[in-house]
Amino acid sequence: MERKIKEKVTGFRTRDGAGVSLVRVLGHDTVETFDPILMLDSFDSQRPEDYTAGFPLHPHRGIETISLIVSGNMVHRDSLGNEDAISDGEVQWMTAGSGIMHEEKLPAAERLLGVQLWLNMPRENKMAPPEYHSIKKEDIEEIPIDGGLLRLISGKYKNHEGFRGKYLPVDYYDIRLEPGKRFMIETDRDKSVLVFTLSGDARIAGEKVEEKTAVKLTEGESLVIESLEKEAEILFVSSDMLKEPVSWGGPIVMNTEEELRQAFAELRTGEFLKEKVEYDV
Repeated sequence: MERKIKEKVTGFRTRDGAGVSLVRVLGHDTVETFDPILMLDSFDSQRPEDYTAGFPLHPHRGIETISLIVSGNMVHRDSLGNEDAISDGEVQWMTAGSGIMHEEKLPAAERLLGVQLWLNMPRENKMAPPEYHSIKKEDIEEIPIDGGLLRLISGKYKNHEGFRGKYLPVDYYDIRLEPGKRFMIETDRDKSVLVFTLSGDARIAGEKVEEKTAVKLTEGESLVIESLEKEAEILFVSSDMLKEPVSWGGPIVMNTEEELRQAFAELRTGEFLKEKVEYDV
């Protein structure tokens, strides 16, 4: 059975961090439908003044942030002592777990194009130790497909394997199609699947989907995506629905309001970070 579009969400322009202009696609209103993806922000600008203010030091708990920079640069620094930079085609995968402080700088580039996803963590893992992983270009397999290329960011594609997170299985593909091409993906029937049109319009499951739009798919064993008159870059994300309660306040996502209040209380008292702090936060 082919998957069909269940819901379609087009992003809107807003600002976050210290004034970064971005397109917010998924958020508080889409949590249940797009479970386990909580948030999807897209960056796309040729004006450095739109984004170089970056995201100053801030906390996270209970989620994983996955940042794909298609073009441009992102510099990461966190309370575990990690300092890292990614550029064209690379990924930062941060597990906030029990708590982490981090900052993200966005140096000027010819064009900043990318996406950050917030992946919810299962209730039993929300207080797991925080971690940081950098997925460099040489770690991302580029698989030729009919009419284009599939970059395997994480999980599996046929007999190919990419980076594997610890807490939820995530198949994350960066698919680039030449104009007028059709590509079919085989999927596990029960997986939660979203597709995001990062660059260019596309036809997803038989429906035209405009650029910067996320779609949630129905259950099924296959999905057909098609580029139109221009090249298209399409992100495919498949994972397991958690079907757990979500209590979300700013950068922290827990399961109950009591847990959320406790997290913010620990921020005020300096007890938020459970792991060794490697620099002055």
